[in-house]
Amino acid sequence: MTKPSLSFESRHPAPVCGVDEAGRGPWAGPVSAAAVILDPADVPEGLDDSKKLTEARRIALEAEIKARAVAWSVAFASVEEIDRLNILKATGLAMRRAVEGLATPAAFALVDGNYRFDLPCPTEPLVKGDSKSASIAAASILAKQARDRLMIEADAEFPGYGFAGHKGYHAPIHVAALNRLGPCPIHRRSFAPIRALIEQRALI
Repeated sequence: MTKPSLSFESRHPAPVCGVDEAGRGPWAGPVSAAAVILDPADVPEGLDDSKKLTEARRIALEAEIKARAVAWSVAFASVEEIDRLNILKATGLAMRRAVEGLATPAAFALVDGNYRFDLPCPTEPLVKGDSKSASIAAASILAKQARDRLMIEADAEFPGYGFAGHKGYHAPIHVAALNRLGPCPIHRRSFAPIRALIEQRALI
């Protein structure tokens, strides 16, 4: 199976950053985004879509990416911004913040997916980019690790929901906790399941 490479990056003016997000689908927590400019002469081994990697491998690669990349940046859009803007626009906001946060400005951005977000430089969407572009794969790892850490912290702040395990995604333990405890401050109230639960509890 073909692994992510820098072949897509080489088609555009350097420096090229890969951009990816984590957390568009969950019912709770922020959405995160990362932007990474890799050094073509010093690319970490084993980069891949973060969902295909074990947690231990992601942790190891996160450290390598941060140590060896030309530049990297991670940013977030809050639950309040998600509820106010909608998840697509909030994702774009997190991505813009990540690209703007690069210590070395990017001349071009490769973005995972099929949507062309408004970023500070020209962009190209790349479907399944985290399986094709090494830069996007690196960004996917940083975005996921950063968000996972926040959700583990949220588990301590809002006990009973199981955030450390499911990270805010739909899961039986999450549904059971919501039915028992109701939403907490980091639940996305604009999402249909959470909105329906709030309306249901208001009628009781």
